[in-house]
Amino acid sequence: MLKQRLLTAIILIPLIVWVLLSLSSQTFAWFLSIFVILGAYEWAGICGWHSKMARSLYTITISLVLLMGILNWELGNFVPAKFIGNGFWLMTILIVACLWWLLALFWVLRYQQGHSFIPVSPFIKGLLGFLILLPPWVALLILHEHFGGPWVLFLLVLIWAADSGAYFIGKRWGKTKLAEKISPGKTYEGVAGALLTSFVVSLIYALFQSMSLMTLLFFMLLCLLTVMASILGDLLESLFKRQAGIKDSGKILPGHGGVLDRIDSLTSAAPIFVLCLLLLGNLF
Repeated sequence: MLKQRLLTAIILIPLIVWVLLSLSSQTFAWFLSIFVILGAYEWAGICGWHSKMARSLYTITISLVLLMGILNWELGNFVPAKFIGNGFWLMTILIVACLWWLLALFWVLRYQQGHSFIPVSPFIKGLLGFLILLPPWVALLILHEHFGGPWVLFLLVLIWAADSGAYFIGKRWGKTKLAEKISPGKTYEGVAGALLTSFVVSLIYALFQSMSLMTLLFFMLLCLLTVMASILGDLLESLFKRQAGIKDSGKILPGHGGVLDRIDSLTSAAPIFVLCLLLLGNLF
């Protein structure tokens, strides 16, 4: 399993780095849409739509929304400071996404306490898929267009480092369960590993960017919040998969499962990270 995970990473990571650092935001939008569309197909299965027809119709609906966004959305008109024009709608999407993740946090905490608020209706879960899949797409495009590809790469590395730290440290020293009713393998020691590795990555990037002391402090707090949000995204997907009675969202990525299994942390982390960057104005 570990060999398969490493082999998949060796193939995908150079491709993603090249896309982020070499291609335009418009091309990046198309590239990113591939993962959203694949994730939508997997999410349809989690919703309870098992026929290819139903899953395809849901995926087509998501694809049409993405197509409209790419064709009609001019990122260059986004003015965060004024909250006008396209900027108003983009900020609204990010704010709604963050409010959704607060609700998701409540659901996760209550489920762990023995009270499930997770909807059982495939239609409702299908609507939730829009909140889970589309805002991170918007957030990453804003980040790429207005902060640059290296910032997107940093966010990805931050999440990857946190996931790796949680996996290896949790596997070696993990004893205290984080949410055994949702994901028995996750531990508080793993969370500590995620925070430790992400702290190192964040500090290195901050020093590389020659951030002032005040900027560095805000940046480190932002990265801490982002990593905590990424854990929530992971837990929520695990919760929906547990409800659906499946282990992995798909099998497209050898050793990793499905696309959703790889981007679940990013679905919650990206909107929060980008919204905070925008609200902090010119600090970065």
